[in-house]
Amino acid sequence: MAGRAAPAPGALLCALLWAAAAAAGGGPGDNPAPGAFGHVYRGAVNISAERVYAFAYRSEPGQVDAVRVYVNSSSENLQYPVLFVVRQQKGVLSWQVPLIFRGLYQRTYNYQEVSRTLCPSEPTPETRPSDQIIFVDVASMAPFNIAYELLVTKLENFQLETNKAFNFTASPSQPQYFLYKFPQDVDSVIINVVSDAAYPCSVVSVQDIVCPVYDLDHNVEFNGVYQSMTKQAAITVQRKDFPGEQFFVVFVIKPEDYACGGSVPSSIHGNVNRTWNLQRTKNLQVTIVPSIKKSVYVQAMFFSFLSFLSFYLGSVVVAFVHYIRVQRKASAGRLSPEHGSGMMTSSHPISASTPEGSSYGAIDESSSSGGRQLSSPEHRPPAGSDTDSSVEEESDFDTMPEIESDKNIIRTKVFLYLSDLSRKDRRIVSKKYKIYFWNIITIAVFYALPVIQLVITYQTVVNVTGNQDICYYNFLCAHPLGVLSAFNNILSNVGHMMLGFLFLLIVLRRDILHRRAMEMKDIYTLDYGIPKHFGLFYAMGIALMMEGVLSACYHVCPNYSNFQFDTSFMYMIAGLCMLKLYQTRHPDINASAYSAYASFAVVISLAVLGVVFGKNDMWFWVIFSMIHVLASLALSTQIYYMGRFKIGECYMGIFRRAVMVLYTDCIQQCSRPMYMDRMVLLIVGNLVNWSFAVFGLVYRPRDFASYILGIFICNLLLYLAFYIIMKLRSSEKLLPIPMFCIVATAVVWAAALYFFFQTLSSWEETPAESREKNRPCILLGFFDDHDVWHFLSAAALFFSFLVLLTLDDDLDTVRRDKIPVF
Repeated sequence: MAGRAAPAPGALLCALLWAAAAAAGGGPGDNPAPGAFGHVYRGAVNISAERVYAFAYRSEPGQVDAVRVYVNSSSENLQYPVLFVVRQQKGVLSWQVPLIFRGLYQRTYNYQEVSRTLCPSEPTPETRPSDQIIFVDVASMAPFNIAYELLVTKLENFQLETNKAFNFTASPSQPQYFLYKFPQDVDSVIINVVSDAAYPCSVVSVQDIVCPVYDLDHNVEFNGVYQSMTKQAAITVQRKDFPGEQFFVVFVIKPEDYACGGSVPSSIHGNVNRTWNLQRTKNLQVTIVPSIKKSVYVQAMFFSFLSFLSFYLGSVVVAFVHYIRVQRKASAGRLSPEHGSGMMTSSHPISASTPEGSSYGAIDESSSSGGRQLSSPEHRPPAGSDTDSSVEEESDFDTMPEIESDKNIIRTKVFLYLSDLSRKDRRIVSKKYKIYFWNIITIAVFYALPVIQLVITYQTVVNVTGNQDICYYNFLCAHPLGVLSAFNNILSNVGHMMLGFLFLLIVLRRDILHRRAMEMKDIYTLDYGIPKHFGLFYAMGIALMMEGVLSACYHVCPNYSNFQFDTSFMYMIAGLCMLKLYQTRHPDINASAYSAYASFAVVISLAVLGVVFGKNDMWFWVIFSMIHVLASLALSTQIYYMGRFKIGECYMGIFRRAVMVLYTDCIQQCSRPMYMDRMVLLIVGNLVNWSFAVFGLVYRPRDFASYILGIFICNLLLYLAFYIIMKLRSSEKLLPIPMFCIVATAVVWAAALYFFFQTLSSWEETPAESREKNRPCILLGFFDDHDVWHFLSAAALFFSFLVLLTLDDDLDTVRRDKIPVF
């Protein structure tokens, strides 16, 4: 009745305990003894005597009560352990003491002290308090008494608070877990866990509110999301993944450290048992902070796209200014060919102290050079027919009589000019270079599709298993979107795709203008400047776009197995840039697309073998270093003799030729080799490559893919520096646009490399060790250092491509028989 007073809480609890004792009945060991929280109970059990304790408490409405049970037994007898069974309203939890953990190679680790947190009671919707009871059974099958201790406590700090650090201690036999509820205005949080000590190795897990809670080493991976940890861990949790808007954060200490990069203790051999107790405790601090809001995602997307759209705007402005200047020149009248020739003649001064013909500036007009015989427009094939030519490359590639002997005469001259190496039919040469473009598209499709399928599988495995040790993210700045765990690392690659497409548009514009000039039979287009072949430029643009695609694929789940996805097209970009630089002054003798891509395939194959065998196998490094050195020597010989180096019918022909080179250039002409400039470049280049080979042989770097990329980049920079130096030495000019691009390239590359070397993760180490390098976001609260590297490297590659595209624009009004080859 409403007027009757409610019974006292103490009376209810006593009645509840009395009823439990009456219901138990049976022997003396079955009668539950009333237990008090915070009180230590000591006793002994054997096969005929067990103890049952009943702990009753009252749960307030809306309150989550957590109880922790601590037990201890001095017995180390594994044949007769003490068994503890805890019965709750909706579950049973049991364990034995000594508690046994198994490690690597079936090693066992025994713990006599165990404490476990019981699965907390769910908040009841009732408006009145509810009474709860917990039974703790202590038993053993031992024929003798085994002493034990029991302590049951109520946890005061079971629920974690936002932005508030909480410190605690855990061990393998004493795991901890806590509850967190999402605040009303928070959709995503980051769980930051730190520790001063790297070891013992630990595991951080996020699990749904389900009983039982998996909080031991052998079962913590059964549910939820988890990471291994040394000094730092971070897990991003979204509200949408937990319908109850709350979750458990579980902390487990592993019995061994090998999973975190540590070694198995040397004192443990075979299956020897040992009691560890408190030797592997770890102090931890957990802080849960709100993650970014959806508006930050929108801002980051706008920033990414608008930043690179500004390059489009700048290109339009430059194109418009160029158009205005061309129109003004057209209205004022263009320079005559004779004026261009006169300009170039005066721009090649001859040193008074240098004998005539000893430098590129010395031009002997009386000497009959095939390269000086410029064909007139009326004797040329129809202009503009290069794209639709049906001429077969193999049959009509060399249209001059006695071409082989002519090649030997021309290309082995001491001083070569561009007209000597641009004698082939432009239609055929242009068709040859366009194969680069079509082949790289085919390669990109066949390479990218399996890669995309594989990384989707990786991401699916991560999402299904919850194992965040599979992927090496920067977990302190990994912002998920949809099924993707680190959307920011993928978004930051948009620059490669946008700038690659922009470069294709710039090249297409130049190609269209060049075709129009060819159709008009413009004398400057036919006989002046560097021959325009755009196939390699198109291939470079596609390679830049594919680098963005594959880098994004790699960052879906970055790890040891798929790192080559991020570097494969970087090899191709570096190689294509070197080929383009060489093609500029050697249009007739550059490598074919088939041989170039076959070489890239060999390099990528070596990179894969290096990833597999390059860690510890000395034989691999010996073979690779030999291949590296021999390839450098073979390529140097081809470059030195402008492709006229041939291996005789006998296999010893190459060695005879090498001996002849040493004799003629190092003994007969030791003071001055026949091709001085080429010799200097090749000596420096070989020294650099041999240094790389020795470095790899001695240190055997684990990141083999980056090692090969470093070889490519150093060779490219060396060749570009040589080209610019020789260009200036030949009294050629650098126009404002290429000069700006060179400066921009140097500045942006320097900034990009600074962020590249800010290591945020490393798949060369264990996932736990890699997380020690994780850092917070630095840009817009969304992008980390590596994302900034993506942005800057895309811009740096774009400017690098523009350098190659515009470097020789100053030669557009210079006759080809006045342009030196180097």
